[in-house]
Amino acid sequence: MRTSTRTSARTSTRIASVLAGLSLALCGTALAAPAAHADVSACINQVERELRGGEAPEYVRTACSGALSGNHDQCVSGLTKGGVTNGTAVSACRVALN
Repeated sequence: MRTSTRTSARTSTRIASVLAGLSLALCGTALAAPAAHADVSACINQVERELRGGEAPEYVRTACSGALSGNHDQCVSGLTKGGVTNGTAVSACRVALN
């Protein structure tokens, strides 16, 4: 009978360890998730600072949103076609991808 008590205690300890590990992993994922998403608003804000004319036009929103798909070149192209300088377009699209 003494053996079954020891086995039962080990099983309980293992289950508790596994559950603790899972909760830490899930919490870590939840905390890291926002950082993994593209930051479209940062892209738009960077372009707006260059334009200095208030709210960004729709083409800026479209290009920055296109960065969500991971296509940096398409984002830069969309911004420069609208009149944003190449330097600002490159850095804004890079910010959107981070």
